[in-house]
Amino acid sequence: MFLDYAKIYLKSGNGGSGAVSFRREKYVPRGGPDGGDGGRGGHVIMEATPDLNTLNNFRYQKHFRAENGEPGGKANRFGKAGADLVIKVPVGTLVKNAATGKLIADLTEPGSQMVILNGGRGGRGNARFATSTRQTPRFAEKGEPGSELAVELELKLLADVGLIGFPNAGKSTLLSKISAARPKIADYPFTTLEPNLGVAAHKAESFVAVDIPGLIEGAHEGAGLGHRFLKHIERTRLLIHLVDLSGLSGRDPYQDYLKINEELSLYSSQLALKDQIIAANKIDLPESRQALEVFKAQVAPKLVFPISAATGEGVAQLLDAVINKLALIPKYPTVFEFEKPGDDEGEEPVETEIIKEDVAFRVKNRVLEKRMLRYDLENEYSLQSFQRLLKRWGIPEALVAAGVKEGDSVRIGEYEFTFFNDD
Repeated sequence: MFLDYAKIYLKSGNGGSGAVSFRREKYVPRGGPDGGDGGRGGHVIMEATPDLNTLNNFRYQKHFRAENGEPGGKANRFGKAGADLVIKVPVGTLVKNAATGKLIADLTEPGSQMVILNGGRGGRGNARFATSTRQTPRFAEKGEPGSELAVELELKLLADVGLIGFPNAGKSTLLSKISAARPKIADYPFTTLEPNLGVAAHKAESFVAVDIPGLIEGAHEGAGLGHRFLKHIERTRLLIHLVDLSGLSGRDPYQDYLKINEELSLYSSQLALKDQIIAANKIDLPESRQALEVFKAQVAPKLVFPISAATGEGVAQLLDAVINKLALIPKYPTVFEFEKPGDDEGEEPVETEIIKEDVAFRVKNRVLEKRMLRYDLENEYSLQSFQRLLKRWGIPEALVAAGVKEGDSVRIGEYEFTFFNDD
């Protein structure tokens, strides 16, 4: 089964918490703090590999989680970082934010990687909080929680040349003639149920070709199989448009040509603009030779290459034209707008917004909400440290300016406090 779409759920590792510890040595009755930092959680990384050509691995496994970081220890021992989770995907995979639909990564090169989610940072041990005026800090930071994200994986095959045309136009036969690919070939529509890739070699040059199945009238709306596979020719640099000249299908070759181009245009304006080489197939049949001149006149001034995918007649001339055309077309010119998942590595606050919620006021500041998860608010000393952070970032002043009075309830993230302004 050829699977080219999957929705999966990712979670990076939680950071390990920092340790609260003091030196306990003989003859050192009042040893200083020596709690070590926690290790960072594992990242979630996507890596493109040529060893895969479908997304079948994600048919049953949908949830992926990186390893958590280990907590810090005494004697300034740092916790071990969580192992990164590397998820292998086929070359040509798009990674999209499932909530927004925006692109996060486009993995078009073998071995290319993208960090999709950063692991949570490890909490600082109490040794980090020692100062000249606070020599015995009795608190440490908790590890930062990892991030979660639902992503959509969409595979778009990477090929130089796409073979398009109505069913039974001879696409699979031509692919088998110019490459080592051995797609199923039979004399009935929709013999090919999934794209087939083949490497064609000609006169010391080579290119990758893909046979796109199921294109018929209405393909862009889901008719036939075209709606599933039209996207796989978006990355191609050149199209070979095969037309069955024989008339044995009962269809008119020129109308077939027009209908396929209309489907490309309706699916994507970019597809309609792609360079095409027209290959008039089945020229070995007497009916085709009679229809060739009429078809040439109908598509003029475009060039038509008469071929027989079955016997090989005219295929060398077609490949000459393909090689010459590819030399003029840059590789994979498609440009995407990327969304980089947020990463609040900086310590400085972003703009704070105070909004009224029923009987309470909410402080909206994404960096602050993330930072406060590292404080153990059940610990008196850690709570005092968090209060100092709020003052440093000007949160009390912002609350007063928003009309918050002493005794009002204030929410930050999942926590709710009673506001007292001690300035």
